[in-house]
Amino acid sequence: MYKIRQALKEDINRMSEIEGICFSESEAASLESFQNRFSVFPECFFVLESDGIIVGHINGCINNTPELPDALYSNSKLHCPQGEYQTVFGLAVDPKYQNQGYASALTKHFIEFSKNHKHKGMVLTCKDNLVKFYQGFGFIHQGVSDSSHGGSQWNDMLLRY
Repeated sequence: MYKIRQALKEDINRMSEIEGICFSESEAASLESFQNRFSVFPECFFVLESDGIIVGHINGCINNTPELPDALYSNSKLHCPQGEYQTVFGLAVDPKYQNQGYASALTKHFIEFSKNHKHKGMVLTCKDNLVKFYQGFGFIHQGVSDSSHGGSQWNDMLLRY
């Protein structure tokens, strides 16, 4: 059994730990970055618990354009509470709990959250191996991203409601 819920301040350490396991050091959000983002847009952070243990998370800010520029990662003041597009900064599931549908459950939950807030859509960037995963939720591959986050190549993905 699992449960998805709004993240609490005390969940940030575990979220940061999972992030560090799932992403390279240059790509992962630091604990300080998580704390800063959470202080500005806590409503956009969700965790998935399995048997009371946080095993995954999803988060992102709200923006007015259907893009995810790198500046959003480092400047939480660019969060636009009344914006039109939900971004996804990170989706991560502890490898010990992967392949159980948790990433899909978190993605579906975040899409519903965004729709309930009357956003026009959701934007994210992902690596090549995840393009098909997100297309399964209706995201459209917009091409290779201008993002250089973490020194990696990313793909722009857009879901319009």
